[in-house]
Amino acid sequence: MSARADILAAIRANKPGFSGPAPDIPNHDDGYPCDAADLRALFVGAMEQMGGAWVEPASDETLTATVHRALGDRLDAGSCIASNIAEIPGDRRVCEADTSASLNDVDVALLRARFGVAETGSVCFTEHELVVNAVAYLAQHLVVLLDPSEIVTNLHRAYQRDDYKTARYTVFHTGPSATADIEGVLVRGAQGVRSLTVIPAVDQAPTPGG
Repeated sequence: MSARADILAAIRANKPGFSGPAPDIPNHDDGYPCDAADLRALFVGAMEQMGGAWVEPASDETLTATVHRALGDRLDAGSCIASNIAEIPGDRRVCEADTSASLNDVDVALLRARFGVAETGSVCFTEHELVVNAVAYLAQHLVVLLDPSEIVTNLHRAYQRDDYKTARYTVFHTGPSATADIEGVLVRGAQGVRSLTVIPAVDQAPTPGG
């Protein structure tokens, strides 16, 4: 038996017994709005502070048109849009057969967030939304559909959701990637996506997780 195995066996053998109820963890909801519109405004403010963009669809506009308007001059004739959502086809779908290498040409990834967090302006994805986890990091730009009714107050509420019991992979994205390590100059897109745009859109077939 190796020294490592000896140490771990000794720890297990001497682990103190304990039985008792789990601690009561507060939700820390004090100070957060209860009204859905105010919660949405809090989310938007936090997200924009972190460099993200919130784009409201116009009344006479399709979601596809909203996406193209939101991206503006970030798209050109050769841009590849990969879509994981049924509402917008994109140029290609991300499928389970894809690998990180096969997604290297993706300029824009269209995703639906599982939910949002008002406290931080974050959107949450699991392997169900991403299909291939790397797509959220290899794309130049992320466009995210978020059901406004799926915005929780804070991270305490987020961690109480069933998503963490059913998903194999969970990640929060808070704005585009950024760094200010070099001479205090803020650079966006240094390690990942260069922009993150959120569009409010009701999910017609929500995934259980609340």
